[in-house]
Amino acid sequence: MAARPAPHVDPDASLPDLVRRLTDDSKRLVRDEVRLAKLETADGLRRGARGAVWLGLAFGAGVVALVALTVMLTSLLGRLLNRHYWAGALIVGVVELVGALLLIKRGLGTLRAPSYTFEESREELRDTVDWAKHARVQ
Repeated sequence: MAARPAPHVDPDASLPDLVRRLTDDSKRLVRDEVRLAKLETADGLRRGARGAVWLGLAFGAGVVALVALTVMLTSLLGRLLNRHYWAGALIVGVVELVGALLLIKRGLGTLRAPSYTFEESREELRDTVDWAKHARVQ
């Protein structure tokens, strides 16, 4: 963030005027920090929702596709295994579980990506503290 210029202080200003200015500046600073926190929260929630959508899409597509594939592959393997359809169903079920685990891993990875720690707010607060220290020294 760019360095803030030192505020102009009127040497003839009375103590109540300075306190009033300080109060107004503090109120503005708190409002700005709250606004920034709201924006960061909304961004984090948006990214989190995107991850949840990926999980939902993976689940829905997986269910539809795997029902059709399960029936087809179970029948095919059952015929190849001398009409032991239970063995075909078992093999297909294991393969489907592996595929589901891969989809879950991708969805969880997407949900972990956003940071919910308000990095920008913390950085702005550090800048404000630094500015206050330098302003007080002058």
